[in-house]
Amino acid sequence: MTVIQKKADNPIAHLSREDIEQIGVELDAIRQEVVDSRGAKDAAYIRRVIKTQRSVELGSRAVLLFSAFPPAWVLGTAGLSLSKILDNMEIGHNILHGQWDWMRDPKIHSTTWDWDHATPAEQWKRSHNELHHTYTNVIGKDNDLGYGIMRVDEDQPWVPRYLIQPVWNFINACVFEYGIAAYDLELGVVLRKKDTKNPVFRANLKKVLGKIRKQATKDYVVHPLLSIPTGSFVSTLLANATANVVRNLWAHSVIMCGHFPEGVETFEKRSIDGETKGDWYVRQMLGSANISGSKLMHIMTGNLSHQVEHHLFPDLPSNRYGEIAPKVQALFEKYGLNYCARPLVPQVYSAWHRVVRLSLPNDWLDSTTRENLPEQLVKLYKMVTGTPRERRAIQVSLTRAARARRARSDEVLAA
Repeated sequence: MTVIQKKADNPIAHLSREDIEQIGVELDAIRQEVVDSRGAKDAAYIRRVIKTQRSVELGSRAVLLFSAFPPAWVLGTAGLSLSKILDNMEIGHNILHGQWDWMRDPKIHSTTWDWDHATPAEQWKRSHNELHHTYTNVIGKDNDLGYGIMRVDEDQPWVPRYLIQPVWNFINACVFEYGIAAYDLELGVVLRKKDTKNPVFRANLKKVLGKIRKQATKDYVVHPLLSIPTGSFVSTLLANATANVVRNLWAHSVIMCGHFPEGVETFEKRSIDGETKGDWYVRQMLGSANISGSKLMHIMTGNLSHQVEHHLFPDLPSNRYGEIAPKVQALFEKYGLNYCARPLVPQVYSAWHRVVRLSLPNDWLDSTTRENLPEQLVKLYKMVTGTPRERRAIQVSLTRAARARRARSDEVLAA
């Protein structure tokens, strides 16, 4: 995941300054077409999704009153998982982006909406809308890249603790809503600076804990207690926990697919100095990836399966991304840019492959074969236990081996 500015085959090197600014003009025109055509059909869409989500949740919780019976548990848990995914992805995420503020409906507005999530809406909007969408994939500015807990670039010096990042990433996926809450609080930074008595942090922490208490009371106290008459207290408790984990795993997978698969670019911090609107658009184009699939899958991802379009136009109604996607893709092709899109499973695999690859020293994975695996494991052990100087020396040998292997591969293809 080397930053684009350090790549020998920089994918935007062929673009002139005029090309970049023209891309901005053409994307502005696509956006304006949607803005000018927003109307009753779009409003009906979001109201229908909200009604569906609430009906599914109500019906699922009613079924879970009898969750001591296995079929009721399966049906209720599946329905509750679905409702939580819809609430977070297609509804909450997009309303909090202001996608539906143009309706001027106080019940469906970014300033009033709350969601089934551990993070208070205002804190999430600051870290996500203001920071992530402004500094998309800029190393050192966009903490959504790895959420501050993972190695996300080859230029980050490798240290042994990165070996556990795949495990840590899976744990984070299971408790994703709480990880996001900690991330929105900038908890890691606060703890490193020993600034826990900061009044702003303490005020925000109080809000997060209040939100967590509210959600936990609903899922793990009120609804299980309502199931006591049918002997379903424990099974309802388990169903709610399962639905939360399912929602967390799904949201984590979708978001990982948006910015972390192979083929997505990252950028140096200095590269955004003097950035124009055209530059910003190009960074969103190359720093995002899509998931191809059915209309149902797009809804279940909150249309973040159209992550490229979402990052170009975060305030447009999500139901319109599929409509403009062909126009955006045509623009990529016109200017010779890579429109990164794969089906869900390959995209998830690609993102996890990058997590694993970057948990290891640079080029370790690329220089490893079945035949030399024992030798490679010895090198890895020495890098874990050795001094920084020894690590650097072994790193040089890994890089040479990887280059030699790639050269042989190129020769075979050429032949």
